[in-house]
Amino acid sequence: MYAIIETGGKQLKVAEGDVIKTDLLESEVGSDVTFDRVVLASSGGDSVTVGSPLVSGASVTGTVLRQDKDKKILVFKYKPKKRVRKLIGHRQRFAQVKITKIQLP
Repeated sequence: MYAIIETGGKQLKVAEGDVIKTDLLESEVGSDVTFDRVVLASSGGDSVTVGSPLVSGASVTGTVLRQDKDKKILVFKYKPKKRVRKLIGHRQRFAQVKITKIQLP
């Protein structure tokens, strides 16, 4: 059983027991979170339900394991022959979620 969910402007393929990394969520660590935007769902075998645009009645439930910052990404901008150089660092915040249940219609 698997599903494709949409969260943070991205689509992720998830199954029960998977640990995914999403954009930061407004939930506490250890609390349950529900993803209602299910684009595609499969109960195994050949049965696949494709939403238009979403599968009605389907939801994915998970538990927030941790919220943290990712590794630092350095962005270096410069203009040649102008002595213009700029170094910018960025750390994206994320939430790590363990998928506990996939509920299909």
